[in-house]
Amino acid sequence: MDATSDFLSSDAAQRIKDLRKSKIDVQQLQTDLRSGDRAALSRCITLIESSLPEHKLEAAQLLNTLEAKQNTVRLGITGVPGVGKSTFIEAFGLYAISKGYKVAVLAVDPSSQLTRGSILGDKTRMEELVKSESAFIRPSASGTTLGGVAASTREIIALCEAAGYNFIIIETVGVGQSETTVADLTDFFLLLHLAGAGDELQGIKRGIMEMADLIVINKADGANVKPAKRAQAQLRSALSLFPPKTSFYESKVLTASALEHSGISDVFDEITTYFEQAKENGHFEGHRKKQVLKAFQSMIEQALLFDFNNNPNVKAKWETVVVDLETGKITPRTAVQQLLELYRNA
Repeated sequence: MDATSDFLSSDAAQRIKDLRKSKIDVQQLQTDLRSGDRAALSRCITLIESSLPEHKLEAAQLLNTLEAKQNTVRLGITGVPGVGKSTFIEAFGLYAISKGYKVAVLAVDPSSQLTRGSILGDKTRMEELVKSESAFIRPSASGTTLGGVAASTREIIALCEAAGYNFIIIETVGVGQSETTVADLTDFFLLLHLAGAGDELQGIKRGIMEMADLIVINKADGANVKPAKRAQAQLRSALSLFPPKTSFYESKVLTASALEHSGISDVFDEITTYFEQAKENGHFEGHRKKQVLKAFQSMIEQALLFDFNNNPNVKAKWETVVVDLETGKITPRTAVQQLLELYRNA
């Protein structure tokens, strides 16, 4: 049984299945997307995320028509579970909208290892933001992708920008996986931290701190104001030991309370100031070019892996190699060499 039928009526599930099978009018979809139609944007993302071969061709046709946008902000946000990412993003997104931006939130959720379905639901935790006509929120299961970033996220960013969203926020699963993926996707990397949860510095990995352009200590309200200030001083001291990421900007530490909407304007001003400076000195353009090259390399790797896994020679030998591995007849290195030889000789 299709997992879709567990949550929808049989009629609704059948309509979704029929829609997946139907021929997509890519040209009309492009027109609707550029007009800012949110339903069209959702359909485009579904098309991009589809694994059906015919959809992959239509997705490529769609993406080839999109032009790169240089007047947008791509912001990555991460933090440990419980730091208040969804609450912060909602408060921040609403503030950005009040400043004239259209905000898209790509919330990459953890995935069930059994069904590959999304576990969390950020739309349900951003009730005010989701009501705004200037906001678009798309939860997306991370699957098996490192860093909690869906493999299609790069292309979804381009779709959101084509639909007129000029402030793209990417929320990751959380600290602990390969967050460098997020840094490669975005222009600015924000790390949310929580004071009073133990040793302030032991709670953050050095690599994450080195990648962060800005650290924001959230939940700095009530009895937690003083601990937040202490954590701010400690983190500022720690950051001073790291070399600056760029020649024009030094990473900073701010405090905020998303619940009380305090400090949000300071975070917004810090980010927009960074972008003004980055565009003036050419850093922004250079960084965007690096993003394109990273995307190219990543897609090559994904395409090769897909091609390898679907190679008929490899598929025919796969089970035998697995049995030999499990029984200790061969080592993993030998298994890889055998399969690669079959792949190359296909």
